[in-house]
Amino acid sequence: MLKPTKILVPTDFSEYSDRALAQGLDIAQQYKAKLFLLHVIHGDIYRDILEFTFLDEGVRHSIRDGAAAWAEESLRKQLGYFPRAKDVEVSTSVRWGVPYDEILKEGKEQGIDLIIIASLGRTGIGKYLIGSVARNVLRGAKCPVLLTK
Repeated sequence: MLKPTKILVPTDFSEYSDRALAQGLDIAQQYKAKLFLLHVIHGDIYRDILEFTFLDEGVRHSIRDGAAAWAEESLRKQLGYFPRAKDVEVSTSVRWGVPYDEILKEGKEQGIDLIIIASLGRTGIGKYLIGSVARNVLRGAKCPVLLTK
């Protein structure tokens, strides 16, 4: 039987991610596991937008830093919606890159033994389809993955 010690919950701050986080906190509390809450800023999108706006490099760095600060604050806010988060050891992080790649890298670097991810994300592509990030995490993960609705 799986007894996770390190749980990774990627979030895009959608209601679907809130559900995954709720399940992650429940499981972490039950097994006294550490929970890693991760948000990935899609690096390609930001890079393309910032490069094509012809902004000065200092302004681009300021925008990038602002996006990271917003994500950190959003992680804290999201945890604040769950009172049981105070009973669980939680680590938050923000990464830049392709979301599924960064989720898998975080899993490997932290020695994660369970990933809990929403089957749909912010885009909500369709009710009956698994989102591309979740699908790619399922394919590449070296540990069990729990998909939530």
